Amino acid sequence: KGCRKRKSVRGCVVGPDLATLSMVLVKKGAEEIPGLTDDQRPRRLGPKRASNIRKLFALEKKDDVRNFVVRRELEGKKKKKAPKIQRLVTPAMLQR
Repeated sequence: KGCRKRKSVRGCVVGPDLATLSMVLVKKGAEEIPGLTDDQRPRRLGPKRASNIRKLFALEKKDDVRNFVVRRELEGKKKKKAPKIQRLVTPAMLQR
């Protein structure tokens, strides 16, 4: 009862008792899979690390990363939320 059920797939035979399967699409076929490949959904969250934000927006070292953070709007509120930027070089950090 308290033991975790191992979900394994051998070949193409899957047990009927499994609710979800963890899979990765390796190659896309000629037709779309309904609910999986037929619609494009944007990524929910943007990058948090300063170097990855620079890479995403093709910024230079002198550009301010804080202006390019991906902000998300909270549901039911007019407020926006942004992650704390990691590895951000600030004057206070250089002083330490």
